[in-house]
Amino acid sequence: MTAATHRLCTAPMMDWSDRHCRYYFRLLAPSARVYTEMVTTGALLHGDVPRHLRFHDAEHPVALQLGGSEADELARCARIGEQWGYDEINLNCGCPSERVQRGAFGACLMAEPELVAQCVRAMRAAVAIPVTVKHRLGLDHDEDHAFVRRFVQALEDAGCATVIVHARNAVLKGLSPKDNRSIPPLRYDAVYQLRREFPAMTVVLNGGVQRCDEALAHLQRVDGVMLGRSAYHESWLLAELEGALGGQPPVSRAAVARAMFDYARAEVARGTPLRNITRHILGLFHGRPRARAWRQLLSDASALARDDPGLILHALDRVETAEEAV
Repeated sequence: MTAATHRLCTAPMMDWSDRHCRYYFRLLAPSARVYTEMVTTGALLHGDVPRHLRFHDAEHPVALQLGGSEADELARCARIGEQWGYDEINLNCGCPSERVQRGAFGACLMAEPELVAQCVRAMRAAVAIPVTVKHRLGLDHDEDHAFVRRFVQALEDAGCATVIVHARNAVLKGLSPKDNRSIPPLRYDAVYQLRREFPAMTVVLNGGVQRCDEALAHLQRVDGVMLGRSAYHESWLLAELEGALGGQPPVSRAAVARAMFDYARAEVARGTPLRNITRHILGLFHGRPRARAWRQLLSDASALARDDPGLILHALDRVETAEEAV
Protein backbone atom coordinates (compact mmCIF):
# COMPACT_ATOMS: atom_id res chain seq x y z
CA MET A 1 0.00 0.00 0.00
CA THR A 2 0.99 3.60 -0.54
CA ALA A 3 2.59 6.03 1.83
CA ALA A 4 0.20 8.32 3.65
CA THR A 5 0.61 11.16 1.17
CA HIS A 6 -2.29 10.01 -1.03
CA ARG A 7 -4.52 8.42 1.59
CA LEU A 8 -6.79 11.46 1.59
CA CYS A 9 -6.96 13.85 -1.36
CA THR A 10 -9.22 16.71 -2.36
CA ALA A 11 -10.34 16.85 -5.96
CA PRO A 12 -9.49 19.30 -8.74
CA MET A 13 -12.85 21.04 -9.23
CA MET A 14 -13.21 23.65 -11.94
CA ASP A 15 -14.11 27.10 -10.57
CA TRP A 16 -13.95 25.77 -7.02
CA SER A 17 -10.48 24.41 -6.15
CA ASP A 18 -8.75 27.78 -6.15
CA ARG A 19 -6.11 28.76 -3.62
CA HIS A 20 -8.65 30.03 -1.07
CA CYS A 21 -10.58 26.77 -1.21
CA ARG A 22 -7.39 24.75 -0.87
CA TYR A 23 -6.29 26.76 2.17
CA TYR A 24 -9.68 26.04 3.75
CA PHE A 25 -9.38 22.32 2.97
CA ARG A 26 -5.93 22.31 4.51
CA LEU A 27 -7.33 23.67 7.79
CA LEU A 28 -9.83 20.83 7.86
CA ALA A 29 -7.42 18.05 6.89
CA PRO A 30 -3.76 18.91 7.62
CA SER A 31 -2.46 15.68 6.05
CA ALA A 32 -4.56 15.70 2.88
CA ARG A 33 -3.09 16.23 -0.57
CA VAL A 34 -4.91 19.11 -2.26
CA TYR A 35 -5.24 19.55 -6.03
CA THR A 36 -5.66 22.70 -8.07
CA GLU A 37 -8.45 23.10 -10.55
CA MET A 38 -7.29 22.16 -14.05
CA VAL A 39 -4.97 24.70 -15.67
CA THR A 40 -4.50 24.36 -19.41
CA THR A 41 -1.08 24.50 -20.99
CA GLY A 42 -2.22 27.48 -23.05
CA ALA A 43 -3.18 29.41 -19.93
CA LEU A 44 0.32 28.95 -18.51
CA LEU A 45 2.30 29.46 -21.69
CA HIS A 46 0.34 32.49 -22.90
CA GLY A 47 -1.52 33.81 -19.84
CA ASP A 48 -1.09 35.18 -16.34
CA VAL A 49 1.09 32.60 -14.61
CA PRO A 50 0.97 34.12 -11.09
CA ARG A 51 -2.83 34.28 -11.19
CA HIS A 52 -3.01 30.57 -12.04
CA LEU A 53 -0.20 29.23 -9.86
CA ARG A 54 0.04 31.41 -6.75
CA PHE A 55 -0.62 29.47 -3.56
CA HIS A 56 -0.11 29.69 0.21
CA ASP A 57 2.78 27.80 1.79
CA ALA A 58 0.29 26.13 4.14
CA GLU A 59 -1.21 24.25 1.19
CA HIS A 60 1.65 21.72 0.94
CA PRO A 61 1.40 19.00 -0.20
CA VAL A 62 -0.29 20.59 -3.21
CA ALA A 63 -0.58 19.19 -6.74
CA LEU A 64 -0.96 21.13 -9.98
CA GLN A 65 -3.38 19.58 -12.46
CA LEU A 66 -2.60 20.31 -16.11
CA GLY A 67 -4.83 20.00 -19.16
CA GLY A 68 -3.18 19.42 -22.50
CA SER A 69 -2.08 16.83 -25.04
CA GLU A 70 1.15 18.18 -26.52
CA ALA A 71 4.10 16.51 -24.83
CA ASP A 72 6.50 19.42 -25.22
CA GLU A 73 3.96 21.96 -23.91
CA LEU A 74 3.09 19.76 -20.95
CA ALA A 75 6.78 19.33 -20.16
CA ARG A 76 7.30 23.10 -20.20
CA CYS A 77 4.29 23.65 -17.95
CA ALA A 78 5.34 20.88 -15.57
CA ARG A 79 8.69 22.60 -15.24
CA ILE A 80 6.95 25.91 -14.47
CA GLY A 81 4.84 24.17 -11.82
CA GLU A 82 7.91 22.67 -10.21
CA GLN A 83 9.64 26.05 -10.21
CA TRP A 84 6.62 27.53 -8.41
CA GLY A 85 6.98 24.91 -5.68
CA TYR A 86 4.25 22.38 -6.45
CA ASP A 87 4.73 18.90 -5.02
CA GLU A 88 3.17 16.96 -7.89
CA ILE A 89 2.06 17.40 -11.49
CA ASN A 90 -1.22 15.70 -12.43
CA LEU A 91 -2.44 15.19 -15.99
CA ASN A 92 -6.19 15.48 -16.58
CA CYS A 93 -7.49 12.50 -18.55
CA GLY A 94 -10.94 12.52 -16.99
CA CYS A 95 -12.79 15.75 -17.81
CA PRO A 96 -15.65 15.03 -20.26
CA SER A 97 -16.69 18.59 -21.18
CA GLU A 98 -17.11 19.48 -24.84
CA ARG A 99 -14.82 22.48 -24.42
CA VAL A 100 -12.04 20.20 -23.22
CA GLN A 101 -12.74 17.73 -26.01
CA ARG A 102 -12.34 20.49 -28.59
CA GLY A 103 -8.90 21.06 -27.14
CA ALA A 104 -8.20 17.32 -27.62
CA PHE A 105 -7.50 16.59 -23.98
CA GLY A 106 -9.32 15.41 -20.89
CA ALA A 107 -11.20 12.11 -20.96
CA CYS A 108 -10.93 11.72 -24.73
CA LEU A 109 -7.19 11.12 -24.24
CA MET A 110 -8.02 7.69 -22.82
CA ALA A 111 -8.56 6.57 -26.41
CA GLU A 112 -4.88 7.33 -27.09
CA PRO A 113 -2.86 5.62 -24.35
CA GLU A 114 0.43 5.85 -26.24
CA LEU A 115 0.02 9.61 -26.63
CA VAL A 116 -0.66 9.93 -22.90
CA ALA A 117 2.38 7.76 -22.18
CA GLN A 118 4.47 10.05 -24.38
CA CYS A 119 3.20 13.07 -22.42
CA VAL A 120 3.98 11.39 -19.09
CA ARG A 121 7.50 10.54 -20.22
CA ALA A 122 8.11 14.12 -21.36
CA MET A 123 6.89 15.57 -18.06
CA ARG A 124 8.87 13.07 -15.99
CA ALA A 125 12.00 13.97 -17.93
CA ALA A 126 11.37 17.66 -17.26
CA VAL A 127 10.81 17.55 -13.48
CA ALA A 128 12.00 15.77 -10.36
CA ILE A 129 8.59 15.76 -8.65
CA PRO A 130 6.00 12.98 -9.23
CA VAL A 131 3.85 13.00 -12.37
CA THR A 132 0.42 11.41 -11.88
CA VAL A 133 -2.70 10.92 -14.00
CA LYS A 134 -6.40 11.30 -13.17
CA HIS A 135 -8.72 9.36 -15.47
CA ARG A 136 -12.05 7.59 -15.84
CA LEU A 137 -12.79 3.87 -16.16
CA GLY A 138 -13.82 4.08 -19.79
CA LEU A 139 -15.46 6.07 -22.53
CA ASP A 140 -19.14 6.32 -23.43
CA HIS A 141 -20.99 3.08 -22.64
CA ASP A 142 -18.18 0.56 -23.16
CA GLU A 143 -17.43 -1.07 -19.82
CA ASP A 144 -14.85 -3.55 -21.10
CA HIS A 145 -12.23 -3.65 -18.36
CA ALA A 146 -9.51 -4.41 -20.88
CA PHE A 147 -9.78 -0.79 -22.09
CA VAL A 148 -8.81 0.80 -18.79
CA ARG A 149 -6.27 -1.94 -18.06
CA ARG A 150 -4.45 -1.16 -21.33
CA PHE A 151 -4.54 2.54 -20.47
CA VAL A 152 -3.07 2.06 -17.00
CA GLN A 153 -0.48 -0.37 -18.34
CA ALA A 154 0.73 2.32 -20.75
CA LEU A 155 1.00 4.74 -17.84
CA GLU A 156 2.97 2.31 -15.73
CA ASP A 157 5.29 1.58 -18.65
CA ALA A 158 5.88 5.34 -18.95
CA GLY A 159 6.92 5.53 -15.30
CA CYS A 160 3.71 6.88 -13.78
CA ALA A 161 3.49 5.52 -10.25
CA THR A 162 0.12 6.97 -9.17
CA VAL A 163 -3.29 7.03 -10.83
CA ILE A 164 -6.47 8.65 -9.54
CA VAL A 165 -9.44 6.78 -10.94
CA HIS A 166 -12.90 8.34 -11.14
CA ALA A 167 -15.02 5.20 -10.81
CA ARG A 168 -17.33 6.01 -13.74
CA ASN A 169 -17.11 6.09 -17.49
CA ALA A 170 -17.02 9.45 -19.26
CA VAL A 171 -19.87 9.80 -21.75
CA LEU A 172 -18.48 12.22 -24.31
CA LYS A 173 -21.66 12.78 -26.29
CA GLY A 174 -25.08 13.43 -24.81
CA LEU A 175 -24.20 14.12 -21.18
CA SER A 176 -23.12 17.39 -19.60
CA PRO A 177 -20.12 17.50 -17.24
CA LYS A 178 -22.59 17.70 -14.36
CA ASP A 179 -24.49 14.62 -15.57
CA ASN A 180 -21.19 12.80 -16.06
CA ARG A 181 -20.64 13.10 -12.32
CA SER A 182 -23.82 11.19 -11.49
CA ILE A 183 -25.43 9.31 -14.39
CA PRO A 184 -22.74 6.83 -15.52
CA PRO A 185 -22.87 4.06 -12.91
CA LEU A 186 -20.20 3.85 -10.25
CA ARG A 187 -18.05 0.75 -10.66
CA TYR A 188 -15.90 0.53 -7.58
CA ASP A 189 -15.07 -3.12 -8.21
CA ALA A 190 -13.27 -2.10 -11.40
CA VAL A 191 -11.05 0.29 -9.40
CA TYR A 192 -10.35 -2.45 -6.86
CA GLN A 193 -9.41 -4.74 -9.75
CA LEU A 194 -6.92 -2.19 -11.06
CA ARG A 195 -5.33 -2.12 -7.61
CA ARG A 196 -4.88 -5.91 -7.78
CA GLU A 197 -3.60 -5.81 -11.36
CA PHE A 198 -1.03 -3.07 -10.71
CA PRO A 199 0.35 -3.80 -7.24
CA ALA A 200 3.38 -1.53 -7.72
CA MET A 201 1.19 1.51 -8.43
CA THR A 202 -0.67 3.80 -6.04
CA VAL A 203 -4.37 3.68 -6.93
CA VAL A 204 -6.60 6.44 -5.56
CA LEU A 205 -10.39 6.11 -5.84
CA ASN A 206 -12.57 9.10 -6.73
CA GLY A 207 -16.31 9.45 -7.23
CA GLY A 208 -19.45 9.19 -5.15
CA VAL A 209 -17.85 9.03 -1.70
CA GLN A 210 -20.26 10.80 0.65
CA ARG A 211 -19.46 9.59 4.17
CA CYS A 212 -16.51 8.83 6.37
CA ASP A 213 -17.41 5.15 6.74
CA GLU A 214 -17.60 4.79 2.94
CA ALA A 215 -14.14 6.28 2.53
CA LEU A 216 -12.69 4.01 5.20
CA ALA A 217 -14.25 0.95 3.54
CA HIS A 218 -12.65 1.89 0.20
CA LEU A 219 -9.31 2.33 1.92
CA GLN A 220 -9.37 -1.35 2.74
CA ARG A 221 -9.20 -2.02 -1.00
CA VAL A 222 -7.26 0.89 -2.54
CA ASP A 223 -4.43 3.20 -1.54
CA GLY A 224 -6.32 6.47 -1.24
CA VAL A 225 -9.59 8.29 -1.66
CA MET A 226 -10.24 11.62 -3.30
CA LEU A 227 -13.22 13.72 -2.20
CA GLY A 228 -14.74 16.49 -4.27
CA ARG A 229 -18.21 17.98 -4.03
CA SER A 230 -19.18 16.01 -0.93
CA ALA A 231 -16.31 17.65 0.97
CA TYR A 232 -17.07 21.04 -0.54
CA HIS A 233 -20.73 21.06 0.50
CA GLU A 234 -20.28 19.20 3.80
CA SER A 235 -16.79 20.36 4.74
CA TRP A 236 -16.52 18.71 8.14
CA LEU A 237 -16.31 15.35 6.35
CA LEU A 238 -12.66 16.16 5.70
CA ALA A 239 -12.01 16.73 9.39
CA GLU A 240 -13.76 13.46 10.28
CA LEU A 241 -11.59 11.55 7.84
CA GLU A 242 -8.45 13.29 8.99
CA GLY A 243 -9.17 12.10 12.53
CA ALA A 244 -10.14 8.59 11.45
CA LEU A 245 -6.84 8.25 9.57
CA GLY A 246 -4.81 9.23 12.60
CA GLY A 247 -4.20 12.86 11.72
CA GLN A 248 -4.84 16.02 13.70
CA PRO A 249 -8.15 17.57 12.67
CA PRO A 250 -9.16 21.04 13.89
CA VAL A 251 -10.63 21.14 17.38
CA SER A 252 -13.91 22.64 16.20
CA ARG A 253 -15.75 24.26 13.34
CA ALA A 254 -15.46 27.54 15.22
CA ALA A 255 -11.67 27.23 15.23
CA VAL A 256 -11.74 26.82 11.44
CA ALA A 257 -14.02 29.84 11.07
CA ARG A 258 -11.67 31.99 13.15
CA ALA A 259 -8.67 30.80 11.15
CA MET A 260 -10.50 31.72 7.95
CA PHE A 261 -11.17 35.17 9.42
CA ASP A 262 -7.43 35.62 9.96
CA TYR A 263 -6.75 34.40 6.43
CA ALA A 264 -9.45 36.65 4.94
CA ARG A 265 -8.14 39.68 6.82
CA ALA A 266 -4.68 39.20 5.27
CA GLU A 267 -6.08 38.50 1.81
CA VAL A 268 -8.49 41.44 1.77
CA ALA A 269 -5.61 43.70 2.79
CA ARG A 270 -3.87 42.54 -0.41
CA GLY A 271 -6.91 43.37 -2.52
CA THR A 272 -8.76 40.05 -2.61
CA PRO A 273 -12.55 40.49 -2.59
CA LEU A 274 -14.06 38.90 0.50
CA ARG A 275 -16.64 37.02 -1.57
CA ASN A 276 -13.82 35.08 -3.25
CA ILE A 277 -13.10 33.51 0.13
CA THR A 278 -16.49 33.21 1.85
CA ARG A 279 -18.06 31.33 -1.06
CA HIS A 280 -15.92 28.31 -0.19
CA ILE A 281 -16.81 28.07 3.49
CA LEU A 282 -20.59 28.00 3.26
CA GLY A 283 -20.68 24.27 4.06
CA LEU A 284 -18.69 24.48 7.29
CA PHE A 285 -21.75 24.23 9.54
CA HIS A 286 -23.79 21.90 7.34
CA GLY A 287 -26.23 19.96 9.50
CA ARG A 288 -25.69 22.16 12.55
CA PRO A 289 -28.09 24.66 14.16
CA ARG A 290 -28.24 27.96 12.26
CA ALA A 291 -26.32 26.55 9.28
CA ARG A 292 -28.75 28.38 7.06
CA ALA A 293 -28.05 31.69 8.84
CA TRP A 294 -24.30 31.08 8.36
CA ARG A 295 -24.79 30.59 4.62
CA GLN A 296 -27.13 33.54 4.25
CA LEU A 297 -24.90 35.98 6.11
CA LEU A 298 -21.82 34.96 4.13
CA SER A 299 -23.73 35.22 0.85
CA ASP A 300 -25.31 38.62 1.47
CA ALA A 301 -24.26 40.81 -1.44
CA SER A 302 -24.51 44.12 0.39
CA ALA A 303 -22.45 42.85 3.34
CA LEU A 304 -19.84 41.28 1.07
CA ALA A 305 -19.51 44.51 -0.89
CA ARG A 306 -18.01 46.12 2.21
CA ASP A 307 -15.13 43.62 2.14
CA ASP A 308 -15.06 43.45 5.92
CA PRO A 309 -13.65 40.08 7.08
CA GLY A 310 -15.47 40.67 10.38
CA LEU A 311 -18.52 39.31 8.56
CA ILE A 312 -17.12 35.83 9.21
CA LEU A 313 -16.98 36.45 12.96
CA HIS A 314 -20.47 37.95 12.88
CA ALA A 315 -21.80 34.83 11.19
CA LEU A 316 -19.92 32.64 13.68
CA ASP A 317 -21.48 34.53 16.57
CA ARG A 318 -24.94 33.79 15.17
CA VAL A 319 -24.12 30.09 14.93
CA GLU A 320 -22.56 29.84 18.38
CA THR A 321 -25.51 31.64 19.95
CA ALA A 322 -27.86 29.12 18.36
CA GLU A 323 -25.77 26.14 19.50
CA GLU A 324 -25.67 27.41 23.09
CA ALA A 325 -29.45 27.58 23.04
CA VAL A 326 -29.84 23.94 21.99
